[in-house]
Amino acid sequence: MEWIQTMRSFVDTVQQGSMSGASRKLGCSPASISRHITSLEEHLGTQLLKRSSRSLALTEAGKIYYDQVEQILLQFSEANRSITELQTKPQGVLSVHSRMLVGQIMIVPYLSEFLDLHPNITVDLKLSNSIAPVIDQNTDIDIRIGQLEDSSLIARKLTSSKRIICATPAYIAKNPAIEKPQDLAEHNCITYRINSGSQTWRFLNKDNHMEEVQIKGRFQTDFGFSLLQMVKSSFGVALLPDWAVHRDLQQASLVRLLPDHTVSHMEFENGVYAVFASSRQTSPKIRVFIDFFAEIFRNGQI
Repeated sequence: MEWIQTMRSFVDTVQQGSMSGASRKLGCSPASISRHITSLEEHLGTQLLKRSSRSLALTEAGKIYYDQVEQILLQFSEANRSITELQTKPQGVLSVHSRMLVGQIMIVPYLSEFLDLHPNITVDLKLSNSIAPVIDQNTDIDIRIGQLEDSSLIARKLTSSKRIICATPAYIAKNPAIEKPQDLAEHNCITYRINSGSQTWRFLNKDNHMEEVQIKGRFQTDFGFSLLQMVKSSFGVALLPDWAVHRDLQQASLVRLLPDHTVSHMEFENGVYAVFASSRQTSPKIRVFIDFFAEIFRNGQI
């Protein structure tokens, strides 16, 4: 930074026409300006300014040096301005990773609206059923579902994630009634494949009594969107997050079963979180993305 100050002293002296003018602009003494220019000339081994008691003028070397250094300082100022704007204005490439089902249902449908609101942001979206390491890889935000492990990352909860049992009216009409959890043992249950072991759905009633049901069915998948499509085709009964079937329940194309029970295939406490590294917590592009989708969830636009 010392050499930047020295070059600025020289350029401002030329532009202001005097060392006193440069000192007023830079907020320092004329003697300091004189020392900077002398130091610069000694370093270059040539005279840059012809000085007199009344005026100063550029030497031939000074003219060449001034023309190039003026551009360097302009580029330096522009670089500083760009970095400052990057920290204060939402802009740049935003790398987002999401679990596939939440990405397809809750993120992708609203991305165009988000990008229209923030024309200086470019989104690079990746979907998979793995967890993205937001520190080791160049991922700004990872959208995660379920319980979070302790870490140095920052997590903002976008919404709670309750799981519900559902089926189509057509499936319900042609199959035995489901009035209690154990009734599901006789139904074709469409399952999300977590591991190769048996499938168990856990239920809590109003008295917090837990009941486990071993379910079976003719279709399982590790792709949540396929599970959703199968239940909507009246193939069977499914356990899905409430946000995944919000609109289908509103439109009565799906019906919630056993509404007096809390149900899960893993933990009962779940949520949808935006996870990011603590070093990026002040990034405007991350802040506006999370604020936008938190508002989508809060307004029930899912």
